[in-house]
Amino acid sequence: MKYLLLFALFTLGACGNTIYIVRHAEKEPVPAGSTQMMASNPPLSEAGKVRSYALREILRHERIRYIFSTNTTRTVSTAQPLNELLGTTRIELYSSKKDSAELFIAQLKSIKKGNVLVVGHSNTIDDIANQLCGKTVVNGDLKDHQYDNLFVIKRKGRVYQFTGKKFGQLSAD
Repeated sequence: MKYLLLFALFTLGACGNTIYIVRHAEKEPVPAGSTQMMASNPPLSEAGKVRSYALREILRHERIRYIFSTNTTRTVSTAQPLNELLGTTRIELYSSKKDSAELFIAQLKSIKKGNVLVVGHSNTIDDIANQLCGKTVVNGDLKDHQYDNLFVIKRKGRVYQFTGKKFGQLSAD
């Protein structure tokens, strides 16, 4: 009985996964005179398409089981190359609105097995990382030209460990 209890505690403590958080890749500049809809939902630029494939390559062996994206062309397109490579995953949409953030964080925390990719925006991915970790690990929104951040959050039981990495072509600072 004692060993069974120790095994159960070890198993619960060993439960964990990794959440990868990125901003969408580079987007096409919005032409002057564009409609509001076109301006708010541009596609990826050629550099953005290259970055989306760089993301696929860096995550190809990370056993991604879940992919979450907001419902914009640029975020879904950033996740698409990895999604196609995996073949067994589908991109699940989440809302980036402030009133939905708590629900989305709870959803991410409820995933106990399988690694996760979250694709968001310059003004949301810092909030997601900070809320998951329960402290400030990313100081504010990303700058408009920053696309190379890969936030890695490893969960072991109830502990979240943050690492900031870079991928693809480095953004100019």
